[in-house]
Amino acid sequence: MSDNPGTTAEGTPSRHLSILIDRPWREVYEYASDPRNLPHWAAGLAGSEVQREVTQWSMNSPMGRVLVSFVPENEYGVMDHTVTLPSGESTLNPLRVLPFEEGRCEVVFTLRRGAMSEQEFAEDAAFVSEDLAQLKELCEQQR
Repeated sequence: MSDNPGTTAEGTPSRHLSILIDRPWREVYEYASDPRNLPHWAAGLAGSEVQREVTQWSMNSPMGRVLVSFVPENEYGVMDHTVTLPSGESTLNPLRVLPFEEGRCEVVFTLRRGAMSEQEFAEDAAFVSEDLAQLKELCEQQR
């Protein structure tokens, strides 16, 4: 798993978290981009029932009911999604599945700090890393 600190144009820290998965990129993309699979690999939504809400998906999280909107299906492996919290605050989560080598891919999540403290940012990065590890495990079991 890679963790590459960086900064956005505004100087706000971001962190690029990535993991290699021993499955073709398209298979990983098809699984991970289906919102109904999120509760299987995204711990904050584990065990949650996913419901279609016109153009968004709703599900329970530790913070309450959240709405998730993904970009349209595409041939580039882009799975960017916006999460809207019960407070109405929305966060864009850049997420990509990239071909790496034959039968392998890299999943990259860009974590943006926003108003989080250093400790909250580090904790959020750890949660995302665990989610990516769970995604890897699930995808590699599907052989």
